[in-house]
Amino acid sequence: MSFTAEIWQENAALFETIRTMPFNQELADGTLSQERFRHYMIQDAHYLIAFGRALAVAAAKADNTDEIVQFAHGAHTAIIVERSLHADFMEQFNVSPATFAATPLSPATHHYSSYLIATAWSASYPVVLAALLPCFWIYAEIGRDILARAAKNNPYDSWISTYAGEEFHAAVRGVIATVDRVASVASAETRRDMHIAYTHAAKLEWMFWDSAYRLEQWPV
Repeated sequence: MSFTAEIWQENAALFETIRTMPFNQELADGTLSQERFRHYMIQDAHYLIAFGRALAVAAAKADNTDEIVQFAHGAHTAIIVERSLHADFMEQFNVSPATFAATPLSPATHHYSSYLIATAWSASYPVVLAALLPCFWIYAEIGRDILARAAKNNPYDSWISTYAGEEFHAAVRGVIATVDRVASVASAETRRDMHIAYTHAAKLEWMFWDSAYRLEQWPV
């Protein structure tokens, strides 16, 4: 069994919890409130900036030129997607640049962003990749799951298409292959740390969607 097959199997129950959580159920049904989706979009745009930074650090730590290109391109794509959110989704849902700039990171977004950046700087290359993998892989699987059961004329069709599309899934398969490559030559201790990093980030994926559903704000 490959390393990524191991971590997927180990976290299968967590994925099912994410797949069936209220945010994703209502997104598929097309009944998710605009207020909740707007909260999610703003926080996702903030998050993608941090994700891009973490990918750039991963590129700098890569041990071969192909993977430098792979993760540098991933960082570039994360920022392009963040900008497209402003140009498309945020305009559609009446979020002005001033509103975005004035909206702080929610506690969950702050936690997830801080975790990825801290891990990118402090951990070994294999562990960094394991921490980054859930954002790729879980989004891809959730996107295709939602596409398969989405209501017709879903107001969130554009979002669903982005993460269910073949272009995104091809990139995800590339990251999975790289994680398997580095895991195949890693020590048992490093592989253990990769398991921990993946699971922690996967839990933060759940927290991110849950926080949008709850319209999470700082309590004080």
